[in-house]
This record gives sequence, C-alpha cells and structure tokens, in this order.
Amino acid sequence: MDLDTVRTFVAAADAGQFQQAAAELGVTQQAVSKRIAALERALEVRLFTRTPRGAELTIDGQAFLPHARELLRIAERAVASVRTGRRPLRVDVIASRGAASGLMRGFHRAYPEIDLDVLMLFDIETAVAAIRSGEIDASFRAVAAPGRPLAEDIDSVRVLDEPLELLTGPGHALAGARSVSVAQLAGHRIWMPGIVPGTEWAAYYDDLVAEFGLTIEATGPNFGSDALLDTVADTPALATFMGGQTRLVWPAGHDLRRIPVTDPTPVYPHSLLFHRDNPHPALATLRAHLAATAAGHDARGTWTPDWVLTR
Repeated sequence: MDLDTVRTFVAAADAGQFQQAAAELGVTQQAVSKRIAALERALEVRLFTRTPRGAELTIDGQAFLPHARELLRIAERAVASVRTGRRPLRVDVIASRGAASGLMRGFHRAYPEIDLDVLMLFDIETAVAAIRSGEIDASFRAVAAPGRPLAEDIDSVRVLDEPLELLTGPGHALAGARSVSVAQLAGHRIWMPGIVPGTEWAAYYDDLVAEFGLTIEATGPNFGSDALLDTVADTPALATFMGGQTRLVWPAGHDLRRIPVTDPTPVYPHSLLFHRDNPHPALATLRAHLAATAAGHDARGTWTPDWVLTR
C-alpha cells in the first residue's frame, strides 16, 4: 500500500476538504483526488462522499481511518529506528518513584542536552518486546528470573544494588530499632500488596521468604503507595519492605520509620537491558554514566537470589 495515498487520505479526512488537504500537503487538489482514487481502487471501497461543504467519510472511510493513522505511526517508528541520532533516547523506568527513575534523573542532570523519553512499562516481557522492536532503547529490570533467560540479542549490565529497608508505623514492635537483622523479622507480618506472580520482583521476594523464613503477605487490592503508607502507619502489626532509594512522602502525623535491614542486607539488583545492535549514540553515554556512578555489586554482607545475573 502506497503510504503517500494513506497520508493524503488522513489529511483529507482531518481537513474535510480536498483543497485544504492539498494546501497542507503542498500538492495540487488534482493530485489529492488522484491519490484518493488510487487508494479506493486498491481497497475496492469508496472512502469519501462529495458534499457541498467538501468531502465526508463514508462508513468504510470511518472504519479505515484509525488503521490509516496507525500505518503512518508505524512508518514513522520504522524511519526513527534507523535515524537514532534524531530522536530522544527512550528508557523504561517501571515506576516514577523507584530507584531507576532516580538514576535517570541523575543522568539528565549530567547530560541535559540529551533528549529523553521516560516510559513506565509493567512487565518484563513487554519491556523486552519493546526493546527488540526498537520502540524503546533500554529498560531497568532485575534479571533473569528462574526459567526465563534473556533472548540472545538482548544484553544487560548490572547498574545498582538497592538495599531493602523495613517501613513501620510508630506502634510497631520494631519501630524504635536503629537497624534490624533478617532473623529479627521472622514472625513479623510484612505486607506488600501488588506483588504479581510471574514478575521478577515476585521471584525475588519468593526467594527471600524461602531463604530466611519470612512472612510476606500480598493479600488485598493494591490501592497504591499512599494507601499502603496509611495502613502501615495505623496498623502496629504490619510492616512493609521499601527500596532504600524509593522516594515517597507521607504526612508528618504518620511518623513512619525506615529501618535498615542487616545480617545480611537484602539488596534488589537493578540491571539495564538493551539490544546489542542498538546504535543510538546516547545509549552508550547512558551506559558509561551508569558504569561510572554505580557502586560495586554483591558486596560482603548483602544477599541476592542465586539467579540474579552478575554482569
């Protein structure tokens, strides 16, 4: 299908007049008419009905319009995939308040001249598919969950080990502690709604529970971080885990406590995933920046699951 005819169709549909579409496209009205006629022959349907006010879409034209727009978007993405220096670097950070978002803010401060698009994709399959299609350039993930190795064309580099902290309300039995060992957490209810089976963080916490005999509950609907903080603040029997670099703000009256976990310190491993053949020049800059700012991995006194990649 000729994309010029599709582009002309969309312009005419938006303008409602062939003459105005011609002016927007920089061609003659006769050229617009010929392109529309050629598209109608290819599709074997009428797309427009001429009226005294201009041109109105037929039912077939209305049905085709959203697909025509998508064709043009796909074409634009295809062109952008080979003109990487002319588009922003697109990076998935999973969530706006997490450690990965903080890493990208640091990168932006160091390289404000680099255009960035920051996305938030939920699951690793979606992120990897987007990397392979060229829709995004990189994603921050914990890799690789058991039984789900990365595809051969996807590479990863470990960029951050984020220590877990215990978050409690003022009435919790451990609220006054300056630090708590993993052994001290046995028997305490740790509430983490929103852990979705099959995700890399679910695999991480499953191994943490198995290794140290903890009790992590993922029951109840996930109403978001504000509701989680409200509940922990008001329920002395509940605590939750939080990444040491997760940025959250809560009312002063909550009097929540963030307590370091030790002996060993569970750390959540963040890696940057990217396509090995991605030529975007800013991706190399991002990788170099993360390598220069990242601390060492698997430090003494820390814990990660056996399946976590070390590279």
